[in-house]
Amino acid sequence: MTTVHLRYDKMVERALRGVVREALEEVAANGLPGDHHFYITFLTRHPGVRMPEFLRAQYKREMTIVLQFQFFDLMVRRDGFGVTLSFGGAGERLEIPFEAIVTFADPAVNFALQFQTEQADDEDEELEALADETAEDAGEEEKPVDEEGGEPETGKVVALDAFRKKP
Repeated sequence: MTTVHLRYDKMVERALRGVVREALEEVAANGLPGDHHFYITFLTRHPGVRMPEFLRAQYKREMTIVLQFQFFDLMVRRDGFGVTLSFGGAGERLEIPFEAIVTFADPAVNFALQFQTEQADDEDEELEALADETAEDAGEEEKPVDEEGGEPETGKVVALDAFRKKP
């Protein structure tokens, strides 16, 4: 007899992705308040991610975007969001399902979420294959990009454990 367990881990993931959705909905409706800004890391090869191929070629596994000063047409849907960012002076549209998000952070208030993705295990095998390619490009890391296509000045994603009180 197989015992079926409630998947609390999946329930929590869905609830936390709802926090991301709600934050983006607020910003889409009213703009970013105060010093708030978002770092969003997502899996570039996750089903449903739509982005220019030149970016996917540059960011083979993950990409971090920054929503701070110059982002346009932020549209939030039930299952994901779309935003236009500037890369090399040209506006490019990104469509990102919430399920593709790996991390979400708002450094202005020291808030960060880190997500498990079902695709992550499958991608580990794919990454081994890409490791040979990456070895050729040693020294070139995938770095976060801001709205202008350059590196952001600051920021790092912090696991929630860093904010929990120790007993």
